[in-house]
Amino acid sequence: MRIGMRLCLPFAGVLGLAAGMAQLAQAECGVLGVPVAKKSAWNLSYGQPRLLRAALSGGRDDDRDDGPSIVGFWHVKFISDGNNWGLPPGVSFPQGSEQDAGYSQWHSDGTEILNSGGRAPSTGSFCLGAWAQVGLRQFTLNHFAIAWDPTGTVMIGPANIKEQVTLSRDGESFSGPYSIEGYDESNDHIYHIEGTVYGTRVTVNTPPSPVF
Repeated sequence: MRIGMRLCLPFAGVLGLAAGMAQLAQAECGVLGVPVAKKSAWNLSYGQPRLLRAALSGGRDDDRDDGPSIVGFWHVKFISDGNNWGLPPGVSFPQGSEQDAGYSQWHSDGTEILNSGGRAPSTGSFCLGAWAQVGLRQFTLNHFAIAWDPTGTVMIGPANIKEQVTLSRDGESFSGPYSIEGYDESNDHIYHIEGTVYGTRVTVNTPPSPVF
């Protein structure tokens, strides 16, 4: 994201040039550190007044890419590659099967939320994450869920979902590998799932479609 700053140079007989440093604000949820203005954003020169630019990086260095942003509303699908273990008896995700699907939102403050269609609301269908930009249209997500048994009455423990996704050039889709590591409340590693996650942007004009 870029925030433009205009410097107004008033004429009062003699042309005076003034430049001020804007105070930077910390991200609202405290997830990110205090942004730092880039030194290269300030270019004072003599002569005609010029428009200067300053950017708030938000800790993600978003301005490395002039393309579209990951921020927005997404329809996501998790496709298993068959490499999983520790799942309960009768539960399997063979290669190419949809392990989960739902709707997620990536927010400008570096947080994310997922509504999982593969879990009933009584078992905890919402989970939360934090993301950062790590390259040209490349993003990493560290996401946590609280797993319950199928009855929704016994908590199993935390599930850690990690994604490494690349945004398409037109900003309408993303894809990349994901992994899910499940733990019990003693922090013992009890199951593993991995595959590829696909996201399709949802806009005000997107029609309804099947979740899975």
